Amino acid sequence: MGYLNKAKKVIQRLTFYICAVGMFLLIPMMLLTVGDVIVRVAWARTIPGAVETSEYMLAVFILLGLAFTQQIKGHVRVSFLISRLSARAQPAMEIFTTLLSLFIIFIVVWQGWVIGIHETAVSDMLRVPQAPFKLLVAVGGFLLFLELLIDLAVSTGKLIRRQP
Repeated sequence: MGYLNKAKKVIQRLTFYICAVGMFLLIPMMLLTVGDVIVRVAWARTIPGAVETSEYMLAVFILLGLAFTQQIKGHVRVSFLISRLSARAQPAMEIFTTLLSLFIIFIVVWQGWVIGIHETAVSDMLRVPQAPFKLLVAVGGFLLFLELLIDLAVSTGKLIRRQP
């Protein structure tokens, strides 16, 4: 059990720091958006590529924050239904939903990697390659996959401890 706790601690720390990278993009994105609005109002012009850059920064922020959101249990849960189940059925339902989530996220990671590797397109205005941003789908999904594995281990531990 010691290895599991060490792995959990490493994954959660990695997830936190990766999320922090994404969070720091919010400040430049906010400044760019405010600047674009001011320029638009004052001079009836826009900052070239501001919308495109904001879209990329928002994608990075969201994709790098997925796993941390799972870590702090910030994703939407339908707990009113699960709370009505028996104490033994609750961890079983958590295991089922976590396994289903792992399957879906595995497909997202796989396809994010495949599409990201073969991507050759660039953005319209700034000519920024789209491949790194599409590969972030695989990176963010992989971190979410690791967090879901932690949840699976915790739920399995709950189910095993409740057995007679």
